[in-house]
Amino acid sequence: MSIKFVICLNKQGALRLIRLFEPFSGDANSSQSTIAQIYKLISSRDHRHQSNFVEFSDSTKLVYKRYAGLYFVMGVGLQDEELIYLSHIHLLVEVLDAFFGNVCELDIVFNFHKAYMILDELIIGGEIQETCKDVILERVNYLDRLS
Repeated sequence: MSIKFVICLNKQGALRLIRLFEPFSGDANSSQSTIAQIYKLISSRDHRHQSNFVEFSDSTKLVYKRYAGLYFVMGVGLQDEELIYLSHIHLLVEVLDAFFGNVCELDIVFNFHKAYMILDELIIGGEIQETCKDVILERVNYLDRLS
């Protein structure tokens, strides 16, 4: 069980956060094309009648959730359990919300280094590191006071 990537996109498809644990195949233009394909796939789905899981490639499944104007997407292996990753997306959003106080897209844009710090407390090297919201908040608040 490992996470291949974590992406945060807005409703227009603009990239807000990205953490790749396995590189996309190809060059930089191919990476932009892959992100555009991911956005096109998840934004076109009917969120009321379809699940938050979709097969993306021969080896990757997308687990995603839309919160307000942002899509949070994890690329995982085809055999991995989707609900585990969906709960970690929710945990990420809860921690962002608690840290920023009702997080919005502008918080992520203007404080991206803090958003990446939170993401790194949850996931390192494609592996889930921490699952307790209080522990994560304690760590990131301590790190925030240091800077």
